[in-house]
Amino acid sequence: MTVKQLSLPELVRGCLELGISGVGLWREPVQGYGVEAAAKLVSGAGLTVTTLCRGGFLTAVDSGERRRALDDNRRAVDEAAVLGTDTLVLVSGGLPEGSKDLYGARERIADALAELGPYAASHGVRLAIEPLHPMFASDRCVVSTLAQALDIAERFPAEQVGVTVDTYHIWWDDNAPAGIARAGASGRIHTFQLADWITPLPAGVLNGRGQIGDGAVDMREWKSYVEAAGYTGFIEVELFNDDLWARDGLELLRQTAERFAEHAG
Repeated sequence: MTVKQLSLPELVRGCLELGISGVGLWREPVQGYGVEAAAKLVSGAGLTVTTLCRGGFLTAVDSGERRRALDDNRRAVDEAAVLGTDTLVLVSGGLPEGSKDLYGARERIADALAELGPYAASHGVRLAIEPLHPMFASDRCVVSTLAQALDIAERFPAEQVGVTVDTYHIWWDDNAPAGIARAGASGRIHTFQLADWITPLPAGVLNGRGQIGDGAVDMREWKSYVEAAGYTGFIEVELFNDDLWARDGLELLRQTAERFAEHAG
């Protein structure tokens, strides 16, 4: 998504040119290209698919909506397995229309994971609950902190359910470093993502992630937390930003690699 203006073949070529060995993929462009074809393209280039994003949206009250969400998440697990990644990132879902019950919504996420966790594990895929900044709690994700994500994840084996650590969403939380240590102790840091926090936020806020080094987040500090917690996996950069998407994609990919080296390498 950082360079969504690039086609999958362009992205693969760009990664090879820059020496980037892994890529996190999103379902929509993969589906548009073809899941089997995308898997062949990426593996043929020697790239690792680090994660697939995204599953989730598991907070529905209506039984039909819940069934459709579970079915879609099973398809996402199937796609992750075909792509060869062991991690499906979950954006859990916001409050159903007319509801103000955050606790009930989180419990429905746990109920869904009781079904999805074993299914994912049987396909060699882990589910990674991503806490999102509290400004998204009403419409996108009622899980706002690492502690809340872990309270759900820890009901299940670590090989089924863990967490996503994303600097954009947790940098403000004084308790997040302890949450990272807690997640690491049980082997639940399933992916680590970087994006910077810039202000003022744009209208709509969703596409307000800043390029590494442009905002308030100390990337090396957060990297040190996950490393101290035992994480040795890939580090992803995930940027949603209309201004960045308007630029040449290969130039942006190159800048992102350079910024990573400068601020988090």
